[in-house]
Amino acid sequence: MEHAEFNKDLMEFLNQSPTPWHAVSTMKRRLDAAGFEQLDERDDWSLARNKGYYVIRNGSSIVAFRTGIGDVSLNGIRMVGAHTDSPCLKVKPNPELRRKGYFQLGVEVYGGVLLNPWFDRDLSLAGRVTLLDEAGEVRDTLVDFQKPVAFIPSLAIHLDREANSNRSVNAQTDLPPVLMQVPEADTTRFDDLLGQQVAAETGLKARKILGYELSFYDAQKAAFVGLREEFLASARMDNLLSCYIGLQSLLHTSGDEAALLVCNDHEEVGSMSAEGAQGPFLTAVLDRWCGAGKARAIAHSMMISADNAHGVHPNYSDRHDENHGPVLNQGPVIKVNHNQRYATNSRSAALYRHISDELGLPHQTFVVRSDMACGSTIGPLTAGNLGVTTLDIGVPQFGMHSIRELVGAEDGYTLFRVLSEFMQRKTIF
Repeated sequence: MEHAEFNKDLMEFLNQSPTPWHAVSTMKRRLDAAGFEQLDERDDWSLARNKGYYVIRNGSSIVAFRTGIGDVSLNGIRMVGAHTDSPCLKVKPNPELRRKGYFQLGVEVYGGVLLNPWFDRDLSLAGRVTLLDEAGEVRDTLVDFQKPVAFIPSLAIHLDREANSNRSVNAQTDLPPVLMQVPEADTTRFDDLLGQQVAAETGLKARKILGYELSFYDAQKAAFVGLREEFLASARMDNLLSCYIGLQSLLHTSGDEAALLVCNDHEEVGSMSAEGAQGPFLTAVLDRWCGAGKARAIAHSMMISADNAHGVHPNYSDRHDENHGPVLNQGPVIKVNHNQRYATNSRSAALYRHISDELGLPHQTFVVRSDMACGSTIGPLTAGNLGVTTLDIGVPQFGMHSIRELVGAEDGYTLFRVLSEFMQRKTIF
């Protein structure tokens, strides 16, 4: 896969994946096209060597793997992990708000959202809907309005003279998006509007909307940015960029060695769920794949947790340790925290550096300032659950947890090349 093709396909993937459910659906289509077989957790499994499989849980998390040609208990598994969710605004169950002739929806903040950039953006809406169809069956479907349908207008500076020095955002009162104007006697129900959209997209006619998990998202598409197009801007770079890199790496391996990609939901809210990294999903898949040889397989294995890193901001360079400020387009970032907020150790970092050096590719290191708190990833959670040697790494970016984020146009492809080599490497340690 060439560099230009990689970035073009990445932007298409980002545009097709406004929610975790859409991201997993997009990955499923690509795995199907590559000949991978879907497994159902409710069925017995009979796994063959030298084949590709995948398992989906809740529609929003996925484990895909190649079984390789050897004995997995002797050769181990080359694992890559990422997460499908991103901070956003989710629609509440009873969301209708009518104020001064405007129809709005109440929203709940999901994850550590950087709220200010959500104002004055063209917003669309997407997610999963559970409904009762005409035949009386309960079923799930995906919905994506795919066009600007809402807006969160800022309060004019004339009405808030301290807006540039002292404006805070109240998540309850300041964030409900405006969808349309309605008459005073309006009785529009959001469920009715949603049912119409489902019918338009899928042909399904809902007797009743039973539930939904819907997120607003930035309707602006991914794009190159910069006079020389050095950067890529998009929503959900954290962490769909890593999902895409992991998927492409798995698809481009030789298939001789056992390799696995896990993309969990709910990382942004702590990962404690049935399909999150603190839950049993990956362990359950490995139990069924490896059987009695699982402990030996894990001892021969390694996990690379890929989640974007904080690039040093030229306007706020003092927020970084002076020797550990990653620069965009200068390579993926090995993330180190000796308090185990990242799972990197000297062995896992050494293997990545060795592969990267062999390929002649750059890499960087991030350590948070000693007087600042450190974020975390699925890395320590997966390492703790499985007992597997783990590396935390990520592409450096600006605007993490904003509605629109920025990465270097070189770094994703660099990480793809290293992970592709890692996933087909005969010997890990």
